[in-house]
Amino acid sequence: MPKPALVDSHCHLDFPDFEGETDAVIARAAAAGVTRMVTICTRLRQADAVRGIAEAHPGVFWAAGSHPLHVHEEPMATVDALVALAEHPKMVGIGETGLDYHYSADTAVLQAESLRLHIEAARRTGLPLIIHAREADADIARILADEHAAGAYACVMHCFTSGRALAETALGLGFYLSISGIATFRSAADLRAIFADAPRDRLLVETDSPYLAPVPHRGEANRPALLPLVGAAVAAAQGVTVEAVAEATWAVAASVYRLD
Repeated sequence: MPKPALVDSHCHLDFPDFEGETDAVIARAAAAGVTRMVTICTRLRQADAVRGIAEAHPGVFWAAGSHPLHVHEEPMATVDALVALAEHPKMVGIGETGLDYHYSADTAVLQAESLRLHIEAARRTGLPLIIHAREADADIARILADEHAAGAYACVMHCFTSGRALAETALGLGFYLSISGIATFRSAADLRAIFADAPRDRLLVETDSPYLAPVPHRGEANRPALLPLVGAAVAAAQGVTVEAVAEATWAVAASVYRLD
């Protein structure tokens, strides 16, 4: 039987871990049933390289933004620059952006400024915002809710690892939760419970390659071909088949990212 088709809604195919083997990584993913991928630009000066990967591979799409850990190292992203990038037919998201206080709480003001600029770009383009949140749940929830009240936009909470309160805020705003290999970790029972309770039409799956390889590959470089292990963890948490998870997450990804 053919493998259930999956969408890796967040990976980083331009990262050095894949240098010289991008074609093979994508081919192995397709062989594993991962036939669509969204590769994410985290520094706008690298947008050309990320776009080039999407242009070279029919099943690969891309998104662009300034990662919160890099905002102090880069020129501040502008709404106009993000909107201009979004004119490309295979660009499907704005980000990743967000707040990360684990490593760089001292740049919180800059991160928030950048986040709000990305939100405005998401509004103008109609593309979904892609959020990175780490140890900043209260501030993320406040900013996302305040901005949504000022003007609606779509949003994906990438690699969701936050608490139930932020999950409920995001879902209440009509946003999406994206599930990574962390869902396979023994320590992630609380996360699996959040995903089990969430509406199935609000969930995506991702690898965040080359990070967060799922069990039993922890410690290795992650890759899109391992996404079925994430799908299996979601299926177990929800008490459904892997095929059901693939069908549901494919439909969500195709809708939110407008994939063909």
